[in-house]
Amino acid sequence: MVTGGGGFGVGAGVCEVLSRSGATVIINEVNKEDAVKAAKNYQNAIAVAADIRNADEVQAMFKEIHNIVGQVHGLVNNAGVGLSKLAHEATGDDFDRLYDTDVKGLWQVSKAFVNQLLEAKQSGNIVNISSVHVNSTISKYALYAGAKSAVEGLTKGMSVELGPHNIRVNAVGPGYVHSDQNYALIGTWAEDPKQWVEDLKTDQQVLFFDIDPVDCGNVVAFLLSDLSRAVTGQTIYVDNGSINLLYNRSFTEKK
Repeated sequence: MVTGGGGFGVGAGVCEVLSRSGATVIINEVNKEDAVKAAKNYQNAIAVAADIRNADEVQAMFKEIHNIVGQVHGLVNNAGVGLSKLAHEATGDDFDRLYDTDVKGLWQVSKAFVNQLLEAKQSGNIVNISSVHVNSTISKYALYAGAKSAVEGLTKGMSVELGPHNIRVNAVGPGYVHSDQNYALIGTWAEDPKQWVEDLKTDQQVLFFDIDPVDCGNVVAFLLSDLSRAVTGQTIYVDNGSINLLYNRSFTEKK
């Protein structure tokens, strides 16, 4: 099951790889129409709708899923919202919208997923989508970095709690994964969003190419598979090495 598995970004890359690997992909969106539209892009995809901020809707969604396919053994907590605003200027509504989705929503879906596994006495896997902002961030992203830090805390803590039940919990932390929809957000901190994306690729990364959503999907698929059976409580960063650079290349390298 992939929450927020819509038609672009990391969620789409995850759905593409899992579908290509032969999995039955259950795509969750807030609106059923969006989920149905996304599901048409993949084989063996099922669309379900629920606002993950609402506990009753989450419970109803899992009952619906059980009636359709039975037990769910893999969960990808991809759904999330962003916020580009100085922490001291953000409102309570800004904070609640961010944390209700990125933290509380993730917890509520994970809780329902785990309980259906425990009831059936079966094993499973959770992969949470985190971010490089946990390790290093930029201005206007303090609250977002805090939310994703909470995601990694839940990843570690739940891995300890669920290990005895053979339920693994890991995370993937994407770097900048490009899509044209990002230009508006980038415009909140850069005068030329397109140039910012190009400079990021050549000046701020160890590897000089754009990260594709499928790159993230490949790592998610690994963590959901038996190839990673001894891995739990970990975060793998898919960031072209960006968090390893102490300084950007133009600051340290001779022309």
